[in-house]
Amino acid sequence: MNEDLVLIKEAKKAREAAYAPYSNFLVGAAMLGESGKVYLGCNIENASYGASNCAERTALFKAVSEGEKRFVKIAIVGAKRGEAPKDLCPPCGICRQVMLEFCDPETFQILLEENQTLRTYLLKDLLPYSFGPTNL
Repeated sequence: MNEDLVLIKEAKKAREAAYAPYSNFLVGAAMLGESGKVYLGCNIENASYGASNCAERTALFKAVSEGEKRFVKIAIVGAKRGEAPKDLCPPCGICRQVMLEFCDPETFQILLEENQTLRTYLLKDLLPYSFGPTNL
């Protein structure tokens, strides 16, 4: 199985740990660091919605807290509780901005699955006209 499909499979596994009692929308992410290590994350909701955290940032923050600071790609899947992921689940704007802090927008890949078809996007395409550490 190729690396991208392995990451999608890992993201689906991470989705199982999601805590989403308010939206019932479960998201999983699998982020590949430059070291080759994969970091999993799930969405974690809170009654105070602003205190919730997306799966993508959970994976990234976990990785950074373990010393990883550069990343190659991320796989993201999401769907309502009880449903298999079938539609694209792109990262929100906040997650895209956080990715920009640690990921090269020219090469960092965002893997999304749609009806069992893998779609690959570059961060620069999902966050055009961005402002990040390279602009400082």
